[in-house]
Amino acid sequence: MGRSRSRNRYLGLAATGAALSLTVTLAGCGSVTGDNEVTLRVVAADYGDNPSNSSAAYWKKLAGEFTKDHPGVKVEVSVYSWSEVDNKVAAMVKAGKAPDIAQIGAYADYAADGKLYTTDELLAVQTEADFLAPLADAGKVKRVQYGMPFVASTRLLFYNEKLFADAGITAGGRPWAPRTWADLEAAAKKLKAANVPTPFALPLGREEAQAETMMWLLAGGGGYTDNEEQYAIDSPENVKTFEFLRDRMVGQGLTGPVEPGKLDRQAAFDAFTRGEVGMLNGHPTLLKQAAAKGVRFGMVPMPTVDGSDKPSMGVADWMMAFKNKHRKETGLFLDFVYTAKNQTAFTSTYDLLPVTTSGYRATNASTGGNSAQLKTFLQALPGSRLYPAGKKSWPGVSEDIKQNIGKAVAPGGSPDRVLSEIATAARANDPR
Repeated sequence: MGRSRSRNRYLGLAATGAALSLTVTLAGCGSVTGDNEVTLRVVAADYGDNPSNSSAAYWKKLAGEFTKDHPGVKVEVSVYSWSEVDNKVAAMVKAGKAPDIAQIGAYADYAADGKLYTTDELLAVQTEADFLAPLADAGKVKRVQYGMPFVASTRLLFYNEKLFADAGITAGGRPWAPRTWADLEAAAKKLKAANVPTPFALPLGREEAQAETMMWLLAGGGGYTDNEEQYAIDSPENVKTFEFLRDRMVGQGLTGPVEPGKLDRQAAFDAFTRGEVGMLNGHPTLLKQAAAKGVRFGMVPMPTVDGSDKPSMGVADWMMAFKNKHRKETGLFLDFVYTAKNQTAFTSTYDLLPVTTSGYRATNASTGGNSAQLKTFLQALPGSRLYPAGKKSWPGVSEDIKQNIGKAVAPGGSPDRVLSEIATAARANDPR
């Protein structure tokens, strides 16, 4: 997609309605001034959905606490909505005024252009070693880590317990959750027979088609890349996965009145909270949305082709540091950002998952708020697989998937042809 870099929300969790731009400036308590003072400029994304829960409050508190211990460093944090933050940073870089730190959706193009510090140039050893392994690996370009995960999420299958019970999908008097695709199909058929409008929601619309696609590919034993991290979008496993979706789910009328290629993630979530959807894949944001509407729901790992364990999909938003001659100060601030206390302060506010082992342990030990339900997501994180975010070509591939993957499951669609076309373009744009 180049430098235009449209909103690339890996988590799909940040609010789109808040057009807030806020700058927080904290001076070094006035004790150090003049040439010895360093100003760190940070650009961050807003995860709130209104001014009252904007991420600006978190950054203001964080920067203030850091400055108390580092009076020679001034921290300026600019918080932008997800609809504009990626483009704001791109414009700054193009103008030769890159921030010291950016917390946005993707890092690989900046790393490929030699504009970023590596993590081992910035972080204390204990901080660098604290990242959860799959997240650290996803932050690497040619085995060197540039991208630092900031927050993470995994995905689970949500199911409406009342709709399941009404349709007789029970075992021992309790709603029975599917483990295999055959189970999923059977449950969806019962929901359809019980007049549930959308037995299984399959959002392959533009909002997050790349996420729904990856979940299904992994569950079918495939994925976007092979073991050598080369694109394998058109693998036999992936083709069979989309043939199942076309023939057994869409073809039998089990995915509702809106064709998957035109159904966006949030529209599917909204329908679930209205009690119109029996099952769908969701992330932690759906916890609050469904609970607020009084929906009784269960959550289980996504069913797999044969019921065996497969990697779940993990997603992350990224932190990166530009080469602005403030390496030492930037590293100190990032070490502070990634302490367990500061990690969990952010993730607990927005029902996200920590990206460090220390944050993982702290969240797993917590018993407050939504932590009990979040633990189900948390358990899937260490063994998850992420988007191939280390590839500079990934944003363009993701956009191609958003535009075309819905055609693979349409009546008369050809998964083989659609996946082959996407894969061919991906390989052509992926330098070895």
